[in-house]
Parts: sequence; C-alpha cells; structure tokens
Amino acid sequence: MANNKKKNLPPAAQRYQEFQKNRETKRPLLKNCIKAFLVGGSICLLGQVISTGYVYFFNFTEQTAGNPTVATLIFITMLLTGFGVYDRIGQFAGAGSTVPVTGFGNSVVSAAIEHRSEGFILGVGGNMFKLAGPVIVYGVFSAFVVALIKTILVQWGGF
Repeated sequence: MANNKKKNLPPAAQRYQEFQKNRETKRPLLKNCIKAFLVGGSICLLGQVISTGYVYFFNFTEQTAGNPTVATLIFITMLLTGFGVYDRIGQFAGAGSTVPVTGFGNSVVSAAIEHRSEGFILGVGGNMFKLAGPVIVYGVFSAFVVALIKTILVQWGGF
C-alpha cells in the first residue's frame, strides 16, 4: 500500500497493517523462480523432443509438426491431470506448469473432474470450458487481429 494511503487510514487500521506485515509469511522468491524455470523448461524440452520425433519418425516437416506436438502435449497433460499427477507438478512448480498448452489441458480436465458429480451435460459439458473458454475466445480474436494486420500490410504495404 502506498504511504499516502497508509497515512489516511485510522490508527487502528495502520496498526493492523503493521501487524499483518510482520505476520506475513516470507515466500522464497528465488527458489520458486528456479523451480518454475526448471519445470517449465522441462515441459518445453519435452515438446521439442516430441516435435523432433514427429519430424524424424512420421515424415512431418518442422512447420507441420507443431500441431500434432501441441495435441500430444495436451493429451499427456490431460492424462496426468486425470491421474492427479499434474496437480502435484503444479504445486511444486507454480507458474512453471502453466505453459499455455499444458495449462489449457489441465484447466479443461480439472473443471470436468470437479463438476462430474453434477452430471455429464450440465456438470462436465457445461463447466469444462469455463476457465479455458476465455483463453480460446481471446486466442482466436488475437489471431484474427494479427492476421488482419498482416493482410493489410501485405496488400497495401507490399511487405
């Protein structure tokens, strides 16, 4: 809280703010960053290995291997979430486990598991994309805007 706002608080609120500040658990920021970096990097390394496997064993090109790699990573994440392993990875790695592709798979399956007691249609189907839905909407909209800008630049700018 800014010092100007603190000065405007009543004395009891200022004492509470100081009490809260003293009781607040210090987070190991550097340790958490290292864990996030290592786990996120490992997920990306796994994606690169899978992509390379598609190129060498299934005759994909480097440009076309991206789609099956993303699908494979999402599938692996969904399996790990279903078995409860990805939640442990997320607790250990924090932000490192939220690599966009794996975070998407985790959010879809977690919501489906959480709401399965409400039935398949209203529970699983209705809540599966509650968290992932905005990601899809804004991802598609961003792709549209970027494609529109590229088209305008290519058509009018000659790039």
